[in-house]
Amino acid sequence: MDQPSEENDEDNLQKFRQKLNGYEMHELRMMYEYFRDDLIYIVQILNTHSFLAELKSRNVPNVETYESMKENLGASVVQGVLEAGKEAVIGFLESLYNLQTGHPHHNLLAVLWEIHNVEIKTLKEQIIVDENGHPLDPEIKEIQDKHKQYLLDTTQNFVECKPPGTTLKSQDFPISERFVNLVVVSTEQLRHRTQHELIEIGEKHESYMCKTQRALERVSPKRLFRWCRQIKQVPNMIMISGVPGVGKTTLMQKFVWDWVNGNLYQRFSFVFFFKFRELNRLGEVSLEEMILQQYPYLSSQLENILKVPEQLLFIFDGLDESCHQIDFASRSRNTNTKQKQDLGKILVNLLGQSLLKGCSVLVTSRPAKLVSINPDIFQLFCEVMGFFHEERKMYFELFFVDDKKLALQAFNHVRDNESLYTFCYIPSYCWIICRVLSMCFKSQQTNCNQSELFLPKTVTQLFVIFISNILTNHCQETEREKARKCLTAIGWLAEFGVMNRLMVFEEQDLKSFTVDTSLHLLTSFMVESKQPCYVNYSFLHLTVQEFMAALVHHVDYKPEKLQEALEKAKSQDGHAEIFLRFLFGLTDGSTKALLNNSSSHQGSSNIFIFNDEASKKVISWLRELSTLVKKTSKDASERRKTLNIFNYLFESRNKELVSEILGQNLNIDFSRFNLTPLDCTVLAFILKSCKEPESLDLEKCFLETECWERLYPGLHAVQTLRLNLNELKNEDICFIAKALAHPKCRIQNLSLTNNDFTSTCCSTLASAIYKNGSLMFLDLTFNNLTGPHFSDLIAALSSPTCRVKHLELCALKLTHDDSQYLVSLSNNKNLEYLNLSHNSFTDAGSGHIKDLIEKSSSLKEIFVGANGFSEEVVKELQDLINARQGLRINVWQSHAENSALPENVTTSI
Repeated sequence: MDQPSEENDEDNLQKFRQKLNGYEMHELRMMYEYFRDDLIYIVQILNTHSFLAELKSRNVPNVETYESMKENLGASVVQGVLEAGKEAVIGFLESLYNLQTGHPHHNLLAVLWEIHNVEIKTLKEQIIVDENGHPLDPEIKEIQDKHKQYLLDTTQNFVECKPPGTTLKSQDFPISERFVNLVVVSTEQLRHRTQHELIEIGEKHESYMCKTQRALERVSPKRLFRWCRQIKQVPNMIMISGVPGVGKTTLMQKFVWDWVNGNLYQRFSFVFFFKFRELNRLGEVSLEEMILQQYPYLSSQLENILKVPEQLLFIFDGLDESCHQIDFASRSRNTNTKQKQDLGKILVNLLGQSLLKGCSVLVTSRPAKLVSINPDIFQLFCEVMGFFHEERKMYFELFFVDDKKLALQAFNHVRDNESLYTFCYIPSYCWIICRVLSMCFKSQQTNCNQSELFLPKTVTQLFVIFISNILTNHCQETEREKARKCLTAIGWLAEFGVMNRLMVFEEQDLKSFTVDTSLHLLTSFMVESKQPCYVNYSFLHLTVQEFMAALVHHVDYKPEKLQEALEKAKSQDGHAEIFLRFLFGLTDGSTKALLNNSSSHQGSSNIFIFNDEASKKVISWLRELSTLVKKTSKDASERRKTLNIFNYLFESRNKELVSEILGQNLNIDFSRFNLTPLDCTVLAFILKSCKEPESLDLEKCFLETECWERLYPGLHAVQTLRLNLNELKNEDICFIAKALAHPKCRIQNLSLTNNDFTSTCCSTLASAIYKNGSLMFLDLTFNNLTGPHFSDLIAALSSPTCRVKHLELCALKLTHDDSQYLVSLSNNKNLEYLNLSHNSFTDAGSGHIKDLIEKSSSLKEIFVGANGFSEEVVKELQDLINARQGLRINVWQSHAENSALPENVTTSI
């Protein structure tokens, strides 16, 4: 069902109502429950006012109650409607149908399409089979029960890594208690990755969270194998992508657990769950052999199971970890489940439906792997976005489940440090942060003499403390030399992996870098696979690997290797971006001291000796890149490189270095570029650190309130600030006002054109102008400032201490009622240029305009055209030119309500 056109809206609504009236109440309840998760999400993302108005117009019960809990609409509304009976349910669904034209959200359109187009009988059959499954022969049912029990045993618990550097055992937690919902969205943009995945998806994630969450197509597990509007069918070949640690494997574990417990897709009689990491040990095998390697108990019935492929789901987790050659463009076709072939060919034939035509396949992968894959192979692409704000908070609460006060303290610290908070969208990153903060707080409790608790403020500091605690808890004096050699070897192994895009290492890799697998210290950094026939290793998280890769260059300095790493990282399209940030973060002496202080407890020697030459080399390399920042470019890739350099400087925490590299009079232009809250945190640091930045252009960046929270501490440092076309709202003006009121404010030119400011913001802006001593050019064109508080703004601009000499009040929807306040602008002896054009003063306000012109001794030019003045008034205004020598009055003949704003009206600041 496409969006209805205006011509047939009512006709379509009538047909939709007839369809719903055809349901018996028990059928309507069944259908409603089937779509419950979708309906809850839809209610949460709809415009609250429009939604409640629709419910009220259709006499849906309890609308007043819903209105009182606007902030928590969702599950309670959906349940309340169901309890109110058939008419309420129909009215509720009709309301959603009517809202789709103005709110064409993907999830809303998908649900309405299914309800409107799928026959009642078909939908009922689909619901029943998803809830109860297919009837099976007794022998097959018996083996299915055995299979479900095996999967239950392997998926019902989470295994949480042991605290690093301790002898504690890993802990198991029931998945039902510890699972935090992951945000999964449908997207076709997965194959295009030009920079480090963690950064790129983190930035997109923040953009989604802050700005476009209402436009996302959320894909819950229950929607994966449901009708898809984009492809007009039920998909059975699905790719789920996500960066390392974002929760792909956990999501698959929860998916299988839900299937085992009858909560999900009982239409699949058998689900086969494979991890590519474990399949790597297999040579040529048949499909049947591959299944039996993992599930040997199926041998007696496997042939019969495979006879009904429509009831089978294959899950392959971690395509990026596969060592098999997988040629997705291959035309070889094999229909024989007993024929031996390479694992890659088995996967290609399953996806191509040569093997087991009609089966379903679900694959997970890192985004970078998808560059080489033909997208036509998969019918649906989804991306695991990890955690949004509420999920992050819930994770902290579950981690510190026994201490709510500590959970809130830890979360608030991370929330206030945007560089840490941004990366909290990754669950495994959350674990590292929670573990580090837990160590910090416990350390404070055991050391009563510690006057101040040091908590990490940058990503580098976070990992320094992470490693510090491993060393403090693990290394005795007698083990220090062994520990140094082990950590150096691990570091070079990590560096090799980062430079060659390797995350999984064989035993041979560890031997070639002389990593001693017998040392207990190794388990603090790396995890070993649990497959007895095939052993491999990986770091706790990709970011741990990247930190160790950066650390080894500082503690085992080899000039040629560092130069090679820098050049290789520079040419890798951002793949090694986090590595570079760590490399620069470790040039900071105070950050390095954290590591040495913890590793030299009880007066013993440091494990790490940092080489100053490494820091000098890294900084020298950055100086060579600094010319990029100093040239103005509208190219998005160039701006991204500029932001990367800013991030290196931010991690270094070296304000003198910022000043040295960026120099004076820096012009920063990120207009029409997507900036995240993290970018704004970094940008504020740069503005405060460099010498007298000249200008900052953020036109059409559409920054959200959280971005302004992060950015405003640096805004006062620039001379020219352009914030046009940002859809700024009244609540955002406080951040600009704080910058203007700053005692060291340097802002001379401020442009706020084309935003959503109203009269309400005028008082806040006025208060800042009274305190400001630098502002000379102010442009407020294309806002809506008419109203009771406009006088406050004019009073501030009329103050004798006001230095504003160029004022744009064009197209503010001002009326003759507002014109009376303008006369006082004559008190501003600095005001030389004033633009009042394109308002609605009309002849009724012309007298005040004339008074202003006659009383002002400083005005040299004034624009007053397109205000609905009569020809008589226009002539009177023009005659004033003769009365004031040196004054230019521009009054073009035009009607305010019909004329277009001439290009020369607004003077660019």
